Parts: sequence; C-alpha cells; structure tokens
Amino acid sequence: MIYLIVAAVLAIAVVIAYKLYTSQEKFGAMPAGVRLTKIQAAVNYSKGEFNNQSHTPPFTEGGNMLKVSYYFFLTSRKNTIPPAPMPSKKTDLKALNANNDCLVWFGHSSYYLQVNGLKLLVDPVFSGNVSPLKNSVPAFKGTDVYTVDEIPELDYLIITHDHWDHLDYDTVKKFIKRGVKNIVTSLGTGAHLEHWGYPASQIHEGNWGDTITFPDAKFHFTPARHFSGRSFKRNAAVWTSIVLETGDRKIFIGGDSGYDHHFKTIGDKYGPFDLAILECGQYNKYWKHIHMMPEEVVEAANDLKAKTLLPLHWGKFALSLHDWDEPIRRVTAAARQKQQQIVHPMIGELLDLNQPGEQINWWEQVKK
Repeated sequence: MIYLIVAAVLAIAVVIAYKLYTSQEKFGAMPAGVRLTKIQAAVNYSKGEFNNQSHTPPFTEGGNMLKVSYYFFLTSRKNTIPPAPMPSKKTDLKALNANNDCLVWFGHSSYYLQVNGLKLLVDPVFSGNVSPLKNSVPAFKGTDVYTVDEIPELDYLIITHDHWDHLDYDTVKKFIKRGVKNIVTSLGTGAHLEHWGYPASQIHEGNWGDTITFPDAKFHFTPARHFSGRSFKRNAAVWTSIVLETGDRKIFIGGDSGYDHHFKTIGDKYGPFDLAILECGQYNKYWKHIHMMPEEVVEAANDLKAKTLLPLHWGKFALSLHDWDEPIRRVTAAARQKQQQIVHPMIGELLDLNQPGEQINWWEQVKK
C-alpha cells in the first residue's frame, strides 16, 4: 500500500510541476472566446484539434516512441553540428532601396522579404535557441549575426505556426516595441500574440481557404501537412502555408510540411509562382509525413509550378540527426536532376529576386 501512495504522490508532483512550468508566459495561451468559437466551426477541426487533409500518424510505418527515443538520445551525433563557424554576410537592411525586390535569409526558417515596396519578416528567431529550455538546441556558431534592432519597421510580420523554431517568444516580444503594422498568422496562433501584448487589431489570422486582403497585398491561407503546439497539447492552432500576391509577383511561403497532394492543388489554383520557399531539413524516415525529404522538396516545387525554389529549415539548428549540410547537398542534386532552378544564399547575403545571379556552394567552405 505504501508504494501505491508514494507513486500517487510522485505522479501528482509531476503534474503540478508540469503545470507550473508550462504556465510561464513564453508558452503562450490557448484560444478562447470568439477565437475558439471560430476554430470550433472550422471544417478542418474536430474532436478538439485541427487535422491534416490526409491521415498523418505521429510516426511513419515501423516507427514508434521507443525507436524515436533511442534515435534521439542513444544515437551518436557526429556531424549534426558544423565543425567550424558558419560563413555569413551582413547586409544593412535599413539602407536597402525600397524599390529592390530582395530576400535575406537568417538561417533555419527566418527571412526578411522586401517586395513591391513592402517589408515582410517570416518566422523570426533571433534568441539563439529553439526550445523552452534556455540553453538547449542552440544556434550553430556563426549563424546569429542579426538582431531585432537591425530589422526595418515592418509592414507585415508573418508567423506560419506556433512551434518554437517558428514562433520565438523572446524575438516576438521585442518586436512589440520595434513597430509592426500587421501580423499575418495561422488561426489560433493569435492567442499567443495577444497574451504577449500585441493588440487584437494588429493580428490577422487565417485558416486554410481564407484570404486576407490589404490595399497592397493578398494573403491566401493554404494547407500544409504538419502539426502545432508549444507543449504536450497539440493542434489547438492551425499550421499553414501562405500564398503572397503583391503587384505582379506571386510567392509561396511554405511553412513546415510533409509532402502531399496539397502542393499540386495549390499550384493548379494559384500557380505558377515566381518563388517557392519550402522547408528542407530536420527530416527523418520516422516522421517524413510532417517534414519532407529533400527530393520531395523538389517534387513540391514542381507541383507548385515554381520558377525558382528556395530551400530553408536547415543551417542553424540541429533538430534531427542528419548531417548539418545533408539537406542542401541532397536538394541541390535533386534540383539539378529535375532541372529545377534553385537559389541558396548564405546567411545574411542579399538575394536579388529579379536577378539571383550565380549560386555558390558556400557550405563547402566549412572545413571539416
């Protein structure tokens, strides 16, 4: 009997500790009120959570929690981190000509986009890590070369979903004081942003099939195959890709996604695209339904009818066990085989969207 009592006390203590820990502001807030009512009426929401278009189990065939735990905690990590600081360039973003259509990548999924006179920032992470634990999953050496203060005043801050490597609490909090005209994000994610101090009038949320129209841009919310959540509670907010239309330019902002038929559907409806920005990295055979393999990234670009592909979600954090440079090596090889135009700027390098110029395999400069 005493063992049962001790076990019960320990279980209660664990639950209390978890509740206290996840009550910190950085974990955000659950949707409530009018926002929750809208979510509950969504066609892709049932049984208390958002759902993918296709059946998407937590692990692919042959995978389970035991195998994945072994993979993460007991497998050797030899080449997941670059052996030397990553090369980078520094661009004075505030000095850019407003008429230049360009992009600057900050590593992983964060980038600054200037197009049709607009200034946009997507999924910024400038805090140095992507985990609720402050010193875990740190950025690779040489990749943290920009700060929030170096970003111009934004017309649009875009957040594709609420995972820690796309919605960074420290970074987003700092932008409250920097000036952001509009936030465009996935339905439900606005609950976090309001909880952190952004006014509701500044936040524009969309679900798949929605279009938010501004005088200078349209944002079409399109499907992705992924999940959401900042703690053990998953899928209270939707995850999304976004079609950006401004002027005569059309750009696909991919967010996180596994490969599926939605890319062709989006390409048929909105394509062709001048640029498809797709996630390529942190993949594994056990969760390929939620993160594409590099070769599938090229297939997705083809489905989207994209003139140019920009692969992201690599080069800054080790969230899987593949070699740090494997994603870019594999995706460039696949693009070459499929004759898909691809761009891969160095972190901080200015990419001219009208004339990308010659692409250099800069990752080969990292000496082993």
